[in-house]
Amino acid sequence: MITKKKQPRYQQIALDIAARIARNDLVEGQRISGRSILSSEYGVSPETIRRAVNLLDEVGCVHVATNYGVIVGPKAHAIKYLDSFSSVSDVTELKHQLNVLMEQRTKIDDEINNVINQIVDLSGRFTFSDPLKRFEFVLKENSKLIGESIRSSSFYQTTKMTIIALNRGGDMILSPGPDAIFEAGDVLIVIGNVLDVASVELLIQN
Repeated sequence: MITKKKQPRYQQIALDIAARIARNDLVEGQRISGRSILSSEYGVSPETIRRAVNLLDEVGCVHVATNYGVIVGPKAHAIKYLDSFSSVSDVTELKHQLNVLMEQRTKIDDEINNVINQIVDLSGRFTFSDPLKRFEFVLKENSKLIGESIRSSSFYQTTKMTIIALNRGGDMILSPGPDAIFEAGDVLIVIGNVLDVASVELLIQN
């Protein structure tokens, strides 16, 4: 489950004050309660209030007047701040989700490759007892599979054999996805029943 990162407390307070300005609870030119009172109102330390006010001061939502207090700025600035923060927050959340998904995909890819390696290893050690065998087929230049993807060729549905790897010019592509495109010279490494070999040969011929 993907969870959002919690905003810092001072940022939450800044957003709340900006929202109050945007809905006219606080109007331009109004003096906001001193930091000690705001601290009590929000239940945080004066330092947290200071950071929130400074953040709003930077974007023009308020103005900090020395020896006077915090003065409310234009409503338009508050609305602009709320809009811009929403966009930044959305992008940050999307980046966080992407990082989590990438980590999950890497883990799944590792697990798939581990299973493939186990299958290849077992197929080699139990050649005479395991009905599932490992076979290799070379795609010649005139093969009708050239340019097709694993999905569009309906490879498994037609042959009942599973492609576990592609050897392309010496580079081994483990667990190629359904959108992998066949190229001339590819060596298809598949596992399946010996009785289905003829189906593969028929599919890859010209």
